[in-house]
Amino acid sequence: MNSLTLAIEQQLKKKGFVGRSRRGRGGEVYLTVSVVALVEITGILKSRSDVRLIGLWAAENFEGSGISLFYCFEQRGNNELLILDIRLIGNQGLSIAADFPVASYFQREIADGFGVVFEGAFDKRRLFLHDAYPDDFHPLRKSVKNEKIEPTAVTPRREYQFREFTGEGMYQIPVGPVHAGIIEPGHFRFSVIGETIFNLEIRHFWKHRGLEKLAEGRTPDAAVSLAEAVSGDESAANACAFAMAIEIISGATVPKRANALRVVMLELERIYSHLGGLAGMVTDVAYPMGAAPFFILREEILRWNAELIGSRFLKGIIVPGGMSKDINEDRLRDLVTYMGTFAKRLATALKTTHESSWAVDRMETTGAIKPELIAALNLTGPTARASGDGGDTRLDHPYGGYESIFLKAITAVEGDVYARFQVKAGEISESVRVIKESVKAAGDGPVRVDCVPRNGYAVALVESARGQNLHWVYVKDGVIDRWKVRTASFCNWPAIEHAVINNIVPDFPLINKSLNLSYAGNDL
Repeated sequence: MNSLTLAIEQQLKKKGFVGRSRRGRGGEVYLTVSVVALVEITGILKSRSDVRLIGLWAAENFEGSGISLFYCFEQRGNNELLILDIRLIGNQGLSIAADFPVASYFQREIADGFGVVFEGAFDKRRLFLHDAYPDDFHPLRKSVKNEKIEPTAVTPRREYQFREFTGEGMYQIPVGPVHAGIIEPGHFRFSVIGETIFNLEIRHFWKHRGLEKLAEGRTPDAAVSLAEAVSGDESAANACAFAMAIEIISGATVPKRANALRVVMLELERIYSHLGGLAGMVTDVAYPMGAAPFFILREEILRWNAELIGSRFLKGIIVPGGMSKDINEDRLRDLVTYMGTFAKRLATALKTTHESSWAVDRMETTGAIKPELIAALNLTGPTARASGDGGDTRLDHPYGGYESIFLKAITAVEGDVYARFQVKAGEISESVRVIKESVKAAGDGPVRVDCVPRNGYAVALVESARGQNLHWVYVKDGVIDRWKVRTASFCNWPAIEHAVINNIVPDFPLINKSLNLSYAGNDL
């Protein structure tokens, strides 16, 4: 039991509250408390600058009846997670968004899914349920079946209310949800003075798929494809996190070779994701010649994915218990050889961009994210590391093959588009090194063990290309009763509302591309 949990338990005892802690199978600590005690606990936690709220989710009929809320806190430098387990009376919760601003987003998500009312919440607007969904429809309640529903007529009274800003010269620019090209839908409402952005409010969740609900009643093996579908370009990361949660519940130990091969898959995913980000940024400063080498390298990595496992986006390979199949040793050696030439060509492409003063000029000082937003919004991944944060789940909570590999967090302090460009470039180089070491360390042996599901629950964290992803799985009677996914994009999206302030409208696409967030991964 870490000092943070002990401090909370002692304070609760002093105030006359009852708190019962228990150890989760993955080492996390669950502390069951009342709603009222939550106020006392957040008072302690908000005073600790090293504590973050990284997840908040609900489950119905969890080891009893009614709705339970789970508040997941991470303390920097401590591998142990603290999860508050609060059993609600009825559907009444308390908002902690005043102390942990990221909670506002989580609370709106739970209010939509389960109908929980958070007293004291400063934003009670719907989140993923858009205007046409009927009142009192909460799809994650057990009483709601997956079936067709009748939409409600959207009247002016039901329309989503954006924040309004008025003043001399102020006007609004609505962008989306339908965009040029083939990107996913998202709405951006700008309040602008001249060309300068005064405020931005995003409205996403246009293609809710009900993935968490679809998983209920499925066996863990049957739900892996849903994890891969959370975001198509995070297939390996989400499959890995889901599989890790199931393995913790089952008590399965993944073979050494499987762990090493998983690292290869996860780093290949990071490389092609970051290459897409680099190419997008250079394209959006009107330098397509500079972007072309990044696009070419990205395509080559996707072809390597297909060559190694038969899927360009690394689907169908990571499963509970290890890997669905082994990877040919000769092809792995070929990959290592290719990585040598890849690194040289990447260096040349980066040099071209760095030496283009006008391209760098467009990226420097553009779209800066202030460090004080990192903890408040739970920003992770390159978004946070480019603003000086050293957090990386592979280092803070080592898992699988990362437990035995040296890793270096790539950081910058400026927080602007150019800082994000440099961090992603540095992380690609690190991924190349990690892939080489993982192939060398893989050795021989099996790549999968039996992973028989049993009743239980577990949380798993991974570092995807975009940052920290969280999966919590509750298995009952051999099938999934509740599955919660929180991707890095869910928390990182609100950062763009801050990054664009005082920038000009034409720089918005560049800022957006530098963050490279997932619309699908935001809307399950």
